[in-house]
Amino acid sequence: MSRFSRRSFLQATGLATAALATPIGMPAIIRSARAASGPVKLGCLFSSSGTMANIEGRLNYVVRMAADEINAKGGVNGRTIEVAVSDPASDWPLYAQIGKQMLEQEKVAALFGCWTSVSRKSVLPVVEQADGLLFYPLHFEGEENSKNVVYVNSPPASSVLPAVDYLMGDDGVSAKRFFMLGSDYVWPRTINKLLKGYWKSKGIPETALKEEYVPLGFSNFQTLVNQIRAFADQGGGKPIVVLTVVGSSIPDFLREFANQGIRATDIPVLGLDMVEADLEGLNTEPLVGHLNCWAYLQNAKGAANKAFLKQWADYVKTKGVPFKGNVAIDPMVSAYDSVHLWAMAAAKAGSFDVPEVRKAFAGLSFDCPSGYKIAMTAENNYVSRGVFIGSVNEQQGFDVLWQSKNTPKPVPFGLQG
Repeated sequence: MSRFSRRSFLQATGLATAALATPIGMPAIIRSARAASGPVKLGCLFSSSGTMANIEGRLNYVVRMAADEINAKGGVNGRTIEVAVSDPASDWPLYAQIGKQMLEQEKVAALFGCWTSVSRKSVLPVVEQADGLLFYPLHFEGEENSKNVVYVNSPPASSVLPAVDYLMGDDGVSAKRFFMLGSDYVWPRTINKLLKGYWKSKGIPETALKEEYVPLGFSNFQTLVNQIRAFADQGGGKPIVVLTVVGSSIPDFLREFANQGIRATDIPVLGLDMVEADLEGLNTEPLVGHLNCWAYLQNAKGAANKAFLKQWADYVKTKGVPFKGNVAIDPMVSAYDSVHLWAMAAAKAGSFDVPEVRKAFAGLSFDCPSGYKIAMTAENNYVSRGVFIGSVNEQQGFDVLWQSKNTPKPVPFGLQG
């Protein structure tokens, strides 16, 4: 990148242009020693434009909210937290470019960001080269285990499989046939590969499965919903849709499903990426009963969630945040948890140097707004969390249909039985 275009890029993304000569490969301990006073910086890689903007953009604000909360209590290691935000514009390579700039110019102590797995994978070599830290707040396919990424949400064994088991069981709908519809990238394809192996182990024949993918940002689902109808009409047991489309495609799919008069009692949809924000502006009466599975639902019971929801509502009001103060989604809570886990590790280490912070992860626990105490071990950078299955209600939200008794151990993809 030329000096001019590089400068333009930094200005466009709102990043500082100072310290252009600092090499990204410089050890973290040297980078932090150069900025041993003043605020400690954290960087956000969440889009506020493009196909992911409506849901991803909220996370910039919740990271700042968590930082403000920590600063109000004295900061970390005697220093306040300053948050640098950006807009990767739902453009996967841009996440890596901005992440590199944040590590190199902003000298951030950690990055918080990405939504899709492809955006995470674009940033992965950047944080590994710099020995930085990326806190990733989305559930994911579980096949990755980097020392430079904290996987704050759930792998499939902790979320997807319990939800599918529920739907296949007597408490669900005794599902026997499965239509997999996803956006065409790594997370849906990997999840569906896992599910096909899982169903095979349960004796489900290949004839009971159908798999389709659409481009990111796809909106016209009429033909695909017709295909789902035809699949259901073939008989052979109760059909369900396992939906892994993301971003703006989720409300577009739900709208078409409802327009065609298909109810959850006819063909239930398990939306693995569907969150409360995807229901904004929709008439959810015809969508009642469709399902999702996450580590947090807004309707989770308990004092911790009430406190978080009030904190978010107050923050939206006082800061003029351009999102609804009465809507909270799992990745917001996971991002909030991420900042606190980082701060706890840095305080435990007495340092902001990545190797020291990483050593401090083992044994950390935090009272999540979900009501569960989330925890980290020395085995990997996965976080153990609770699991919820939600059911769409008429108020553009999800009722808690089922939740785990505890926080299941997060198991990487290759070790799942």
